[in-house]
Amino acid sequence: MTAAEQSGHELLVALAGRLPDDVLWRLRDWLAAGAHTPLGAVLARELLRQRIGLTDAERDLLVASAGAWGASRRLLEAVRPLDHAPGTDAAFHSGGGVVDTAALSVLGVVRGHPGCVELRQSFRLGPGAEQRVVVVHGGERPWTLTGTLQRVLRAHGDRTPCVEVLPAHGEPPAYHQAVIIGSGLLWQSARDRSAEPVPA
Repeated sequence: MTAAEQSGHELLVALAGRLPDDVLWRLRDWLAAGAHTPLGAVLARELLRQRIGLTDAERDLLVASAGAWGASRRLLEAVRPLDHAPGTDAAFHSGGGVVDTAALSVLGVVRGHPGCVELRQSFRLGPGAEQRVVVVHGGERPWTLTGTLQRVLRAHGDRTPCVEVLPAHGEPPAYHQAVIIGSGLLWQSARDRSAEPVPA
């Protein structure tokens, strides 16, 4: 695990719900594929184009990833500052517990990936079609797991797959809290299942 890749993954997780899905999945795909130079350049430009600000902690992640991959210092410094991470007004639902072939394919990957402890699925409400959002807790090399799951979902027809691979423990950002609250549990490791009750 490299520090730059971990920092890049953490920043792209923090930008869920802030960057458009079609931009975010592509940046995550580049990270998983090791395409660091285009990722660093495009990420900084998209933050400016979309007028997305960063907290001090998020800016540190940007410098540690995009900065290490050659993004222009001028572009990095032009990203506007934020006092605190924004909340979210996105709404989610669990989909009534229906598990389709796409979810089963994701489950097959997650259960075999080292370090994963939980898999959840939610659907984001919005104009047009609902967007599936998959949340994984834990997982070694989370950026590569994200890329793999995105490719699985694209193979099942999702043009802008939303895959959130979070640390096994700790408080997630506001967007992810909303996703989790509006999600259904697809799988949990036996160890975690025996440790504490699973919320409905």
